[in-house]
Amino acid sequence: MESDDGEVVSNKQVIFKDYVPGVLKESDMYITTSTIKLKVPEDCTNGVLVKNLYLSCDPYMRIRMRNFQGSYFSLLKPGSVSYLISILSFITVSLAFSMF
Repeated sequence: MESDDGEVVSNKQVIFKDYVPGVLKESDMYITTSTIKLKVPEDCTNGVLVKNLYLSCDPYMRIRMRNFQGSYFSLLKPGSVSYLISILSFITVSLAFSMF
């Protein structure tokens, strides 16, 4: 049985520095490393913990990186972690497993 605390591992994060008005460049982002506990939240029934292997900044993500107040998309906050990206990865994996 796994410990209630969960294993602590290194967690690499790609964070964008400020709102991006034009074409996204590598210099608009920075990489930082922290630690994270590998533990599914207690209120998550039958949860699955996934590891993201790749980062993709597609056109949808660029829209969320601009400072556009009239947008119906929720905007990403510079300097903070985007949990939506991880949630979307989790949903994709969950749907793939539920087809079997």
